[in-house]
Amino acid sequence: MTMAVVSLPSRDKPATGVLLVTGIVLAALTEAIASTVLSLGRGDIIGDTYATPDEFAWLDVGYTAFKLIGFIAAPWLMTRINPRSLIIGATLVMGTACGLAALTARLDLLVALRIFQGLSGGILLVGGQAIIFLAYPRSHQPILQALFAVGSVVAPATIAPALQGWLLDAHSWTWIFFSVVPVALAAAGLLLIADGAIPSKITRRPFDWMGFSLISITLFCFTYVLSQGSRWDWFEEPRILWLTVAGTATLLAFLGHQIMTKGQGLLDFTVFRSDDFTFAFIVSFVAGAALFGSAFLIPSFAVSVLAFTPTDAGLLLLPSGALFISALLIAAVLIQVRRVPPFATVPFGILLIMVAMWMLSGSTSESGADDMMAAILLRGFGLGFLFLSITLIAFSNLTGSNLASGIGLFNTGRQLGGLMGVAGLQTLIEHNVTANIAVLGSHVAAGVPVISERLTTTTAMLVAKGMDAVAASRAAMSLLGRVVVGQSTVIAFDTAFTAVALLFVIAAPVLVTIKIGLHRYAKSHAANSMGTVELHSRPPVKQQAEKIPLQAFG
Repeated sequence: MTMAVVSLPSRDKPATGVLLVTGIVLAALTEAIASTVLSLGRGDIIGDTYATPDEFAWLDVGYTAFKLIGFIAAPWLMTRINPRSLIIGATLVMGTACGLAALTARLDLLVALRIFQGLSGGILLVGGQAIIFLAYPRSHQPILQALFAVGSVVAPATIAPALQGWLLDAHSWTWIFFSVVPVALAAAGLLLIADGAIPSKITRRPFDWMGFSLISITLFCFTYVLSQGSRWDWFEEPRILWLTVAGTATLLAFLGHQIMTKGQGLLDFTVFRSDDFTFAFIVSFVAGAALFGSAFLIPSFAVSVLAFTPTDAGLLLLPSGALFISALLIAAVLIQVRRVPPFATVPFGILLIMVAMWMLSGSTSESGADDMMAAILLRGFGLGFLFLSITLIAFSNLTGSNLASGIGLFNTGRQLGGLMGVAGLQTLIEHNVTANIAVLGSHVAAGVPVISERLTTTTAMLVAKGMDAVAASRAAMSLLGRVVVGQSTVIAFDTAFTAVALLFVIAAPVLVTIKIGLHRYAKSHAANSMGTVELHSRPPVKQQAEKIPLQAFG
């Protein structure tokens, strides 16, 4: 292997450091806006592009799959391109792709632009976080990583939905893409100004085309399966089954190829020698499921059940952003100033998220923003304590040579965990709505006194408003059916909220067991290594025997 000397912005000048971190946070914000554009703008975009649900799905699949590919490709790119230049280029590509997306309603062009957005977003997230770790001492990382999380985690979960909801109601979905352009330009400008360099040696790795091709196919297959599987009732659709088989096969081939390359493959798997990173990587799946799953549930419940407008649904999560940021900063101060171990805040964060989801499981069709706000704020507070801690646990013991690979793998795990969480919740809601309608519908019969009374009252009210008696009777029955469907949906969402809480009830003891096992394995491995070193440091047995007097043998 050769060593590539790259330049990173200097941390010696405070002004340069502020510009650097601000530029990276703004670059992460561009990805946050682009990644969540389809959550609230789905219906408007479908209407303007005349796309079918199957055609529209490629906008989501293309972005997410290539974002994951960007996570994997970024570590190698950082050994070939100056990291600061790489982030600037990725940010400008993001801004350009979003600007062009705002000017067209052609579906094929939008899909291509979403691919560029996803790829550049994955690269700038990995590169930006790696630069912060490489350019500043580890003692400053809690505060710096909390600031980075504002753009990479808080923004897509709270700030971006509020902005997009307002733009949808006040203007149109094209303004969401337009809003990325000035942010991208500001980020690129700040990163250009933050010039000044310190030498940093990064191991240059050859590009593994075979490994890259295999993992790209894997990520594309899994992205399609997880994002579209619930629409097709999973393995009832042959396409989903075959993509799952193909993704699993290419993943196994990729892992086998990496083993055969003996350290010269696409990714640096030496990161898994750190038991802290291995533990945090496993936790990232659970944390991603909790973050993306709850961010999907709350706006969906507000829009589909409570009939919130996009603006109101977006604003529902906005106050929790302040608590999210507060928790990040509190955790950073505790870890950086008070020297509290990062592991200490993980149980607290998990407990808060569990309580918040349990509180939301009691929501009804009569609930409003005020009724849900306490739980939403508690959720934001818990996520702040959880995400900063696992970030510091994951990367604190990695070196400059494998740091970028660790960040790419960690982000991949979090994104895949989010896809799994959302897919599981979508399936749970759909199945529960159907089951609930069957159960509730079986108790709604014309012979039941309460039902007959309600139908009579509703029919009389409609007749009083001028409707024909026969039509009023049919309308009353239709309205009753809507009530049944609405109540079934409420129960399904409450079950989904409970499922997120139970996720941690099940995952917490499993994660504790994994952590204990990894710690014991690390101690055992260290002890064996010390024993091997001592064995090799002893003189050979033959030499020892030569020093023994012959008289000793009688």
